[in-house]
Amino acid sequence: MHNVISYKNFFPNIDSTVFVAPTAFVIGNVYISKDASVWYNSVLRGDVGMISVGEGTNIQDNTVIHVDRNYGDTQIGKMVTVGHSCILHACQIHDYAFVGMGSVVMDKVIMEENTMLASGSLVTKGKIIKSGELWAGRPAKFFRMLSEEEINHIKESASNYIQLSRDYLR
Repeated sequence: MHNVISYKNFFPNIDSTVFVAPTAFVIGNVYISKDASVWYNSVLRGDVGMISVGEGTNIQDNTVIHVDRNYGDTQIGKMVTVGHSCILHACQIHDYAFVGMGSVVMDKVIMEENTMLASGSLVTKGKIIKSGELWAGRPAKFFRMLSEEEINHIKESASNYIQLSRDYLR
């Protein structure tokens, strides 16, 4: 695959069940778990740190994920949805989180399990989004607690993308 590229002594470690779109790039120290997907025109660049993508997570079109020499790796848990055109930089996104389209998540941010970031939001350095919270805005701040229905939607979104990626792998 021309779009899976080594950097120095690092070559991406991608499970055989992962869909990586032909126009996406996965570079360097990147680990992608089973049933995850990386969609068109996305870039995961693990050059000065590591990027890990958990099981069943979907990285949608035009997303950029990077790391930072000073602030560390980018870790994304399982069953996470990262919407179209997001930027994730040296942050931690825990299991069952949802990053809305066009959002930016900066260095040292932690999104705990079962959290949601509204589309177009900017989470500034070092913020912690606690479990069950919805944040929104530029800069993003706490908006309200998620409903049970919204938490279930996060899981459903990830499951839908697992099925979609399997269709593309055929």
